[in-house]
Amino acid sequence: MAAVRLIALHATRGRSVARSLGARTDYAKNPEKTEKGELVTAYGCDPMTVDEEFMLQKRLYAQVTGKYQNRDVIAYQIRQSFKPGEITPEEANRLGHELALRFTKGRYSFIVATHTDRAHIHNHIVFNSTAMDGSRKFKNFWFSGIALQRLSDLVCLENGLSVITPAPYSEREKRTTFPKKENIRTGICRDIDQILAEKPKDFQDFIRAMEAAGYEIKPGKHTAVRGKNQKTFIRLDSLNEGYRESDIRDIIAGTRQHDARPHAYHQQRSVNLLIDIQKKMQEKGAGYARWATVYNLKEMSKTLLFLRDHRIDSLEGLHTAVADAAAKRDELLATIQASEKRLAEIATLKKHVINYSKTRSTYEAYRKAGYSKKFFEAHREELTLHKAAKQAFDELGVRKIPKVKDLSAEYADILSGKKAAYADYRKVRDEAQELAIAERNIASLYDAERKEEQERQTAEKAH
Repeated sequence: MAAVRLIALHATRGRSVARSLGARTDYAKNPEKTEKGELVTAYGCDPMTVDEEFMLQKRLYAQVTGKYQNRDVIAYQIRQSFKPGEITPEEANRLGHELALRFTKGRYSFIVATHTDRAHIHNHIVFNSTAMDGSRKFKNFWFSGIALQRLSDLVCLENGLSVITPAPYSEREKRTTFPKKENIRTGICRDIDQILAEKPKDFQDFIRAMEAAGYEIKPGKHTAVRGKNQKTFIRLDSLNEGYRESDIRDIIAGTRQHDARPHAYHQQRSVNLLIDIQKKMQEKGAGYARWATVYNLKEMSKTLLFLRDHRIDSLEGLHTAVADAAAKRDELLATIQASEKRLAEIATLKKHVINYSKTRSTYEAYRKAGYSKKFFEAHREELTLHKAAKQAFDELGVRKIPKVKDLSAEYADILSGKKAAYADYRKVRDEAQELAIAERNIASLYDAERKEEQERQTAEKAH
């Protein structure tokens, strides 16, 4: 999980551009914050002379373009902060370098300084506002901060880190509410569950496992334990039923079945699809490894961001969205096809109406001539067009011959509606395709997990 911010840096009042750059980069490279400079990397420049090289690129820009920089933006800084305990300083520096390289597209020099002086590891990325070849300046476009955050999320997902799921203000947890702390006795019961699941041989083996888990044991008539955060010993017999000493001895002996109860510390299976998938990607078990050999991790990361942007947080919601998008796509396609069919009918009808009007007098003369063969041969082309027009009217069910003007107006209306429907269709079609890909990718990940569980159960039965 990384929060990022893009900051435009200006020359400090009373200082030149060169001195301002030196002050900004010196703060980022502070040895006391970057493990004596071990956590400083660069691209397109040397960390020791970064401010001087930035100035050389600005002079090159002035020579190439004829424009001079005075009080403009002299550089940009990206602050990238990571969740405490989720990443190492070296990995954070690598991800900061990757983020800066992809955001600047390799056109701008930058340094990445990882600071470890706070509880959370964070990067100070400073890149020059002028391109390395002096041909352009970085354009801080509208919503650049949103684009940067999205790119940072993509990099985090590709490297197995979590991302921040945005929530409406009304749904955010207020500062006045805090998660409940785990009760000491609940923590002891939790650890007992884990140790009993490993099936100790006897009670002494159970005691050794408790000691390995960090508990101090007080033997005697009533065995008592004390954990790291406990001030006093707690007797096992004072715990809930199923966790007392006699209960534990019976469970180990096999005369009693242990039923692990749901405690407050247990995290329920997340109903949030995004959180669940992120957790699976971070665990990277055998099932994930098989899945990753078939699907591209970067594509899965894009899928997660797509679902997050569309606020889809459950499998049921995803299935519903896929079905709705497909139905809307098919409905629009049917509308477009009906419009195309009607446009073809109008085009054909217009042609026959015009031919009918032009050849009507000839046909009346032919009829007055008693349908003379000689007259027909003399006016074969006109009479053929007239008969074809009448046949077309019968096939189209036209009883009253419409006016060409009315047909042209209808054609224009239908064509305009078709263009609008096609624009909507392309948008819905692409969205339906993205949703179908997301559904397939996530189904594949869950299938890999199910296969892994089946193989584990089969192996246990074999032993």
